[in-house]
Amino acid sequence: MDAQELPEPYPLPTESPIVQAAGGWAHCAAVTGGGEVFTWGWSECVPSIQPTPDESEQVQGDDASACAPSTSLQSSPRNNAGASHTKPSSHAPPLRNSGALPGKQSGRQTHRNLTCKTTDSKGAEEILKKRKIVSFEHGESPESPTAAEENVFAPPCLVNLDPGIRISIVAAGGRHTLALSDVGHVWGWGYGGEGQLGLGTRMRIVSSPQLIPCFNSPENGISSSGAPIPGSSIKAIACGGRHSAIVTDAGALLTFGWGLYGQVGQGSNEDELSPCLVSAMGGLQVTGIAAGLWHTLCITDIGDVYAFGGNQFGQLGVGGNSAEMSPRLIDAPLLEDESCVAVACGARHSVVLTGSGKIFAWGWNKYGQLGLGDNNNRDLPVQVTMNDGGRAANIACGWWHTLATVHIK
Repeated sequence: MDAQELPEPYPLPTESPIVQAAGGWAHCAAVTGGGEVFTWGWSECVPSIQPTPDESEQVQGDDASACAPSTSLQSSPRNNAGASHTKPSSHAPPLRNSGALPGKQSGRQTHRNLTCKTTDSKGAEEILKKRKIVSFEHGESPESPTAAEENVFAPPCLVNLDPGIRISIVAAGGRHTLALSDVGHVWGWGYGGEGQLGLGTRMRIVSSPQLIPCFNSPENGISSSGAPIPGSSIKAIACGGRHSAIVTDAGALLTFGWGLYGQVGQGSNEDELSPCLVSAMGGLQVTGIAAGLWHTLCITDIGDVYAFGGNQFGQLGVGGNSAEMSPRLIDAPLLEDESCVAVACGARHSVVLTGSGKIFAWGWNKYGQLGLGDNNNRDLPVQVTMNDGGRAANIACGWWHTLATVHIK
């Protein structure tokens, strides 16, 4: 398919209006007014396309191959969803794409568990990590499909969910998708090799939607880590390159997936295979979230912004380029008197919208995605000046670009 340089209507096989949509690295998803989900793009991300047997194998601990796929990207959708009040089910249905699920792994695993049996050494572990962090300044992006994979794309299709399930929000990551229902349940499908689907496993390909057990105990809301989870349903979702973040109706932040750069905010670089409470945000009410390739941002009810994860290009906005393994408040001078109401993440840049309609951006700027008139990176928030002097109403980030809706004066 040729690149499209001008906006054109994209036909979907439905008469219902589209109310929300999200774009990942190589796939898209859209929600209709009737709560249905359509998705298209790279076939690995589309539930109706069945993977080959070797793609859908269960990857467990030391049995995982060091050659497992690792492409990813997050292109931020609108991450804030309406609150719900129905308590979700405590059990996910069995995975349907590869028969019975092997023994469930623990919720937290280190990257050493991804090495081959015959190379369980520190050197082999580092080699595996480096395989996932290839150069992105030269040649093609490490998150892009290979030439052979680029030919395996699927047309728009309806995602099959059980009767009565109505989806209100979708989020698309590198190669995985999350969907939030109108009663606060979260469903996931696609690639899950680093735990980004929150199913407690490293299943590479999950080709049908699976209910994510965000509250393992419906009686007292205990997470897999043993920490109590405030709330009883989910109100917001976000997908990063290979990690995910969700917010409960009580404002608690949960994360899961790849943790090499601290993007799951648990104080370490371990992966989280199941939703895990970010205890460092305890006592704060999270109202909005966004996830980039290697970093995560969240907003609290008082308008503060916290960031954690990779910071190679200053995408955390805290100054410098050191990774943050736990949430850190962005206390930049330009945001001191501002109250942030929305946040968006590109691959390696970040943008916030304030209550006064201002936009601030920081991080990687090779393609001018910060909107500052140059291509210099920034490690602190800088205000974006609107040419028409309008007031911004919403923001969204793609891989290497940023969009904003603006009320013209």
